Amino acid sequence: MKFYVTNKFASIGGSSKVVNENKEPIYMVKGKVFSITRKKKVCDLDGNVLYKVRNKYWHLFLKSAFIYDSEGNKIVKVQRKFAIKNDYKIIGTEDEYAIDGSLFGWNFTLIKNGNPIGTIKRELNFLVNSFEVNVENPDDAPFMIALVIAIDNIVDRASR
Repeated sequence: MKFYVTNKFASIGGSSKVVNENKEPIYMVKGKVFSITRKKKVCDLDGNVLYKVRNKYWHLFLKSAFIYDSEGNKIVKVQRKFAIKNDYKIIGTEDEYAIDGSLFGWNFTLIKNGNPIGTIKRELNFLVNSFEVNVENPDDAPFMIALVIAIDNIVDRASR
């Protein structure tokens, strides 16, 4: 399944739209206007919250974000590795996840228990961040959206 996550150009709270290959909306990402931790919600088209994403408030060197389930329970921590490559690790889950990035740019492979399950590729757009996401299992799509938002939040926080 291929879909696109695009930050809205004129969004005060940092909302994003998620569309399929035919440019039809499939999910929504709602940001908060005043949020120090860049809190965002991944929702279905009916507005039901599937995941919540927010940055870690205090950090020294390693930037990180948290992903919560719809009930507000923290399920994983996404943390940028201290490395030359653009790699991230996912902490706090039974399965072993890794986000293997490229040396330059924004191309990632999501690996679960040693097997690739999806890719994230940043689209060239100078006005807003836009990402092409390919996922093997459509049921993994909302979690992949949450990962894209978490990585984008981490990069935004690091660039400040």
